[in-house]
Amino acid sequence: MVERTKLVELELDALYHVSQVLNSSLDLQPKLQAILEVLHDEAGMHSGMLALREQQSDALVVCALRRLNSDASLREPVRYEPGEGLMGLILDAGSTIVVERIADEPRFLGKLGLYDPKLPFIGAPIHIGDDEVVGVLAAQPEDAALLGERARFMEMVANLIAQSVSTLRGMEQKQKDLTEERDHLRQHLRKNYGFENIIGHTQVMLRVFELVRQVSKWNTTVLIRGESGTGKEVIANAIHFNSPCAGGPFIKLNCAALPDTLLESELFGHEKGAFSGALALRKGRFELANNGTIFLDEIGEISLSFQAKLLRILQEGEFDRVGGTQTLKVRVRIIAATNRNLEEEVEAGRFREDLYYRLNVMPINMPPLRERLEDIPELAKFLLNRISAQQGGRHLEVKESALRLLFRHDWPGNVRELENCLERAAIMSDNGVIDRDVIALTGLEDRLPLQAGSSSSGAPAQDLHGDDSELDERERVIAALEQSGWVQAKAARLLNMTPRQIAYRVRILNIRMKHI
Repeated sequence: MVERTKLVELELDALYHVSQVLNSSLDLQPKLQAILEVLHDEAGMHSGMLALREQQSDALVVCALRRLNSDASLREPVRYEPGEGLMGLILDAGSTIVVERIADEPRFLGKLGLYDPKLPFIGAPIHIGDDEVVGVLAAQPEDAALLGERARFMEMVANLIAQSVSTLRGMEQKQKDLTEERDHLRQHLRKNYGFENIIGHTQVMLRVFELVRQVSKWNTTVLIRGESGTGKEVIANAIHFNSPCAGGPFIKLNCAALPDTLLESELFGHEKGAFSGALALRKGRFELANNGTIFLDEIGEISLSFQAKLLRILQEGEFDRVGGTQTLKVRVRIIAATNRNLEEEVEAGRFREDLYYRLNVMPINMPPLRERLEDIPELAKFLLNRISAQQGGRHLEVKESALRLLFRHDWPGNVRELENCLERAAIMSDNGVIDRDVIALTGLEDRLPLQAGSSSSGAPAQDLHGDDSELDERERVIAALEQSGWVQAKAARLLNMTPRQIAYRVRILNIRMKHI
């Protein structure tokens, strides 16, 4: 009786310390190792071993050991399949196994070289819920006395471990899922904003590519200049996601969208009570962009009074929140963009000269679309792929006759206008094929110059050859009509047809004639 009472006291103390270990901030594996130390030092349960079930398979993998010499290292992972040895039997049966003397147990494998064959063995399953076994706790008592009591004690420890394993494994899985999602999003962003998504092979665009590649290597301030719709934000994305700070945040703000009072709070943040409605502290865009990039679009629209406040953070990397007294310092790469002629703005006194020089460290000039019409076919294909994804993966195709119309427009809205035109055309095309007639339905043809056969910017129309195998019959007839100024007799001669034949094809191919 005295022996049993003493054992119960030892086990209660051990259970208390096991619960302390489980409530600590340690990771799962160090916790399990510490539990084996408690069992060894305080409960007389030696040669402890903890094995957890792999989540991808049914096998047990040993994750913590307590040898008599305290050397708990494993040279390589030790696994037990369900039903393999005593450990596999416990996993399979889901119940505690007690062996009075290991040497007398034929199912004992001794993979670890851990146990004394002359001593008893107790292995308890680690249950989550009623059925799921997630691991096994095993150890050897010092003698064969009170094995029933010792087995119940091991089951209690296993039950405590089960809750911790369940919680920590859930947290680890969530952390793993978040990490995988983050990595996937980063890869997706890098893919979407890589250099390959800046479309163009004209000489002016090749110069832009080279500048972007060079400036991406450094944290230099960049000023992207160009008309609206030329893709300045695309360039800013490419610079950030191919730079050393790509792992940091990328914060964007359109400076023209907010008045000065809101712009200051938006960029620098504000303290609680700084003004009416400031119910809590709010971090500004610069603070949120720390160790990353901030993109200030339409920088030419800010007022002179706010330009002075912006100059400080450009020079020193320092700012104060609205209503705050503490100076904050950030490390942010600044990319600005404007469609204004800043030199004229400086000359007129509407833009600070010192701010202009701070921003204009590395200028990148985006050419308008009318200066790179040769890029339209590639741009059209890229934009149609994006429109196709928006329309549920619908097949979209642009024909040569449509491209010839696109070449003749001067595109005051640049790439943005081209995308809008193609999206309208995709909506109006029943079969996803965008030809000249579909483009005409968008209203683009009504805004084109009257001359046929060349574009308004001098880009030549495609010469027609009667044996051009890349064009189908409808495209060849349209090309001939365009080249002949929509005179059917001339088009017939280009195609080695009679006027009656060309008129028949115009009718059966449903070609919309243009009268010039």
